[in-house]
Amino acid sequence: MLTVEPIKAYDDNYIWLITTNEGSLVVDPGESNKIIELIDSNKINLRGVLITHHHYDHTNGLLDLIKKKDLEVYGPNNNIQEINNRVIELDKITIIGIEFEVIEIPGHTLDHIAFYSFNNGEPMLFCGDTLFAGGCGRVFEGTYNQMFDSLKKISSYPQETKVYCGHEYTLSNLKFALEVDTNNHELENEFNNVKSLIASNTPSLPTTLQKELKINPFLRCNHSTIKNKVIKKFDMVDDELEIFTALRKWKDNF
Repeated sequence: MLTVEPIKAYDDNYIWLITTNEGSLVVDPGESNKIIELIDSNKINLRGVLITHHHYDHTNGLLDLIKKKDLEVYGPNNNIQEINNRVIELDKITIIGIEFEVIEIPGHTLDHIAFYSFNNGEPMLFCGDTLFAGGCGRVFEGTYNQMFDSLKKISSYPQETKVYCGHEYTLSNLKFALEVDTNNHELENEFNNVKSLIASNTPSLPTTLQKELKINPFLRCNHSTIKNKVIKKFDMVDDELEIFTALRKWKDNF
């Protein structure tokens, strides 16, 4: 049996807790207090940590956790000393009975990776701050071309893939999406659904690739409504990468 549960951190981060009958993993522990409480109360047998990128709100609890337990920590090739298993594109790791494939998805940061599993025919992707429900991450260290390519790579995975993002940004992302992708009825329905979830303090995640391909403007830059809106607003040529770049910059200032 496999479960994936969110642990809230900071204002809007999610630390993902993955549990099987062989133990537990956490993904991107920006804080450690709640995880240590679960360890101390014997609610979890923490065996390892997955790190998607180096930002503090995804790594700040790591040192406390490895002081608490001897853990397998998988992450990208960066300067975080607590990572004891450096992984790169297409590496495969197996822990708590789950096999993960590593995907390099730079853009938000240069070291950004994701962890993909096709566990018992139920694919899941832990993608940090690259793809969000209804949006995508800001481009900080990488290039817009890198982020564009990373999202294309993610989009090629099975549509039933459950997507576990690093933040609860869905409502604000969908507000922007509605500005860009007018007359998208599935987007309108999802906005109303997420509004109800947030009002009841219920996470909007995970999402699915199937859903994102229908509502996420950053995965739909070739759609005529979005193309025409961006081309008209910014007086630009019809080029998918250029449209994506303009869309991301527009979202930065929305």
